Amino acid sequence: MFSWLGTDDRRKKEPEVFQTVSDGLKKLYKTKLLPLEESYKFHEFHSPALEDADFDNKPMVLLVGQYSTGKTSFIRYLLEQDFPGMRIGPEPTTDSFIAVMHGDTEGVIPGNALVVDPKKPFRKLNAFGNAFLNRFVCAQLPNPVLESISVIDTPGILSGEKQRISRGYDFAAVLEWFAERVDRIILLFDAHKLDISDEFSEVIKALKNHEDKIRVVLNKADQIETQQLMRVYGALMWSLGKIVNTPEVIRVYIGSFWSHPLLIPDNRKLFEAEEQDLFKDIQSLPRNAALRKLNDLIKRARLAKVHAYIISSLKKEMPSVFGKENKKKELIASLGDIYKRIEREHQISPGDFPNLKKMQDQLQAQDLNRFQPLKPKLLEAVDDMLANDIASLMVLVRQEETQRPNSVVKGGAFDGTLNGPFGHGYGEGAGEGIDEAEWVVARDKPAYDEIFYTLSPVNGKVTGANAKKEMVKSKLPNTVLGKIWKLADIDKDGMLDDEEFALANHLIKVKLEGHELPSDLPAHLVPPSKRKIAD
Repeated sequence: MFSWLGTDDRRKKEPEVFQTVSDGLKKLYKTKLLPLEESYKFHEFHSPALEDADFDNKPMVLLVGQYSTGKTSFIRYLLEQDFPGMRIGPEPTTDSFIAVMHGDTEGVIPGNALVVDPKKPFRKLNAFGNAFLNRFVCAQLPNPVLESISVIDTPGILSGEKQRISRGYDFAAVLEWFAERVDRIILLFDAHKLDISDEFSEVIKALKNHEDKIRVVLNKADQIETQQLMRVYGALMWSLGKIVNTPEVIRVYIGSFWSHPLLIPDNRKLFEAEEQDLFKDIQSLPRNAALRKLNDLIKRARLAKVHAYIISSLKKEMPSVFGKENKKKELIASLGDIYKRIEREHQISPGDFPNLKKMQDQLQAQDLNRFQPLKPKLLEAVDDMLANDIASLMVLVRQEETQRPNSVVKGGAFDGTLNGPFGHGYGEGAGEGIDEAEWVVARDKPAYDEIFYTLSPVNGKVTGANAKKEMVKSKLPNTVLGKIWKLADIDKDGMLDDEEFALANHLIKVKLEGHELPSDLPAHLVPPSKRKIAD
């Protein structure tokens, strides 16, 4: 008689069908997570409500560091051009937050105009007031790098209590707001100036829960000798270890990110390798942007759930008539015990709870009687989102990634070493001899031939067993030697002639010198007599 009720109930539990990841995130947030946030005043305690622009915007990179660590020069290096409002110097020059974004024409949009633009993801920054908005601008310019990412330049961090007060706004809170929304946070350090000031320490602690986004750059490393650089690197890791409380070692990139000649070029290869690693990390941001937004929404949903349990628990404990103020003080003081009780009752990880001290401070200004009791339907909607809808979005994320496999940051410094002889590793290792007319292996072939003829070749070829006896003398693992054998045995007959044997020994030398083996044999390494076979 009432079978339609069951059908409707099943229909509700089926995950939503979305066209794009961005649209899916918007719909899930507005229909399932936002009602929970609004009911329990989540936005007053933690983070303002998200808007469409937060889901649609390009990946953002936030640069943070003390003054004169090269933040603005780093942006100039990436873009390979100046941007409006840019000032570079040894003194504290950047006193504003500058959002460097793509635009058809060059120009600067002031902060008050920026926070009313619905197409920009900055509307909620108006909560920090005019003191901040007067120090916030958007620099727009047509640049290929900015077609894929946006970069946020921040004021240089100074030391001393006086500097912190004179800002007129909560600097750490603004950075925390950006940290929630950006895809990558780059902390820059000057190799000559490793002291972490009180404000910088406070800023790094404000980035807690976003450690997965943080990368560290030890800049201006070309200005010190190798021995000092080793000591500076160790000192930096020691300093960071006291502030960034993670079990993993934080990734530090060493280099000199500006377009001037290297003062001490001894570590040029190291700087090139580190730069390429950092560039690959930044270039991957567009491809991983949807996954990052999905991850951030899950984190937000978990925090919103815990927040709802805390608020409803406080409401439940409050008296309806007398002794409200005393009970409020008692509840705030015993908030740690309330955390533990919620943790036990709902099997929640301690890491999902908000900072205890900060929560206690925020509760002082709240009327606990106005809090809402627990509403199971709101929590069920969020649980359903996490259990079912997120899974369907994950499938869509993978589909979008396969449809856009080449969505990487292009232009500027990212194109500088892609092609030509200045690409990383060009002419080294397996790339040695790439531009030469003669076969590069021929240089050492006489020495390899002497060994070859001691291995009892038959009809000009040595067997795999005899070749193995010689190749294992390199002490390389069998997996590596097996790969070398596949590359060297060009005609795939299970034996090596003198040219193939020389090639195998050349590849062994490449590996022993610390270079990676190619997945396929480069054309310039194919022996001249075998080039028709390879084709």
